[in-house]
Amino acid sequence: MCVALELALLVYLSLRGSRGGESSREAESVSFAQEVVSPRGTAGRSVRGEGDTARATSCCGRRGSRRRLPGPWKNFTRAFVDWQLSQFWYSPETALRLAKEVIAVAGEGGRIACVSTPTVYQTLRELHGDFAVCIFEYDRRFAFYGEEFVFYDYNNPLDLPEDIVAHSFDIVIADPPYLSEECLRKMSETIKYLTQGKVVLCTGAIMEEEAAKLLGVKMCKFIPKHARTLANEFRCYVNYDSGLDRDA
Repeated sequence: MCVALELALLVYLSLRGSRGGESSREAESVSFAQEVVSPRGTAGRSVRGEGDTARATSCCGRRGSRRRLPGPWKNFTRAFVDWQLSQFWYSPETALRLAKEVIAVAGEGGRIACVSTPTVYQTLRELHGDFAVCIFEYDRRFAFYGEEFVFYDYNNPLDLPEDIVAHSFDIVIADPPYLSEECLRKMSETIKYLTQGKVVLCTGAIMEEEAAKLLGVKMCKFIPKHARTLANEFRCYVNYDSGLDRDA
C-alpha cells in the first residue's frame, strides 16, 4: 500500500514538474500532501546550484524532532532529483564529505543550516549524531520533511520566519542557484544573518573574487563533484581552518 502511494505521488510530481514556469513566491505554509509546486523557470539565466531555495515552523532544526520516514520514503529526495528542476545534485561522495565536515564543525549539539543544498541535507538526515539541521529551500516539495523545512527565496534574503533568530546556526552551508553577482550578494545576506561565523560555500570558480569580498571565504583544495557534468568549474570555499582544505 505504501509503495503504491509512493508511485502515485511520484507520478503526480512528474506531471506537475513538467509544466515549468514560475512558482508562486508567497511565503505560505504548504504541506507536501496539500500542494507540490512546479519549479522556477530559468529562461535567460545561467543555472548552477543544488536548488532554488524558506519559511519554517517554530520547531525548525530542533534536536529530536527529525521526522523518521518509513522504508520506501528513506531516499525520497533522491527519488525525484531529476524532475526537470534545472538543478544539479552532488555526487553521494561529495554530499557525504560535506555533511561530515559541517557536523564536525557544528560540534555536539550544534545547529546546521543548509541553504539550497538539499543533497547535503538528505545525507545529514541519514547520519547519526547530536546535531540539529534545517533546510532553507525554494522547492516546496521538501516541505514533506516537516519542521526542518523553511521556504526560502534568495530574492528576499531576509524574509524568514520570526523564530529563525539571527546568528542561531553554528555553521551554514550554501549553494547559490545561479552564477551571478546578484544571486551571491543576496544569498550572502541570508548566510550572514544565519551563521555565528562559519560558512561553507559551494559555487563556481568564476565567483571566487566576489565570494571573498562578500563572505571572506577562500577556495579549498577539495573539489565538489556532481551527479551530472557541469559546464562551469565548480569549487568549495570556507572562512575557517577546514579539513576540506587539507587534502583534495
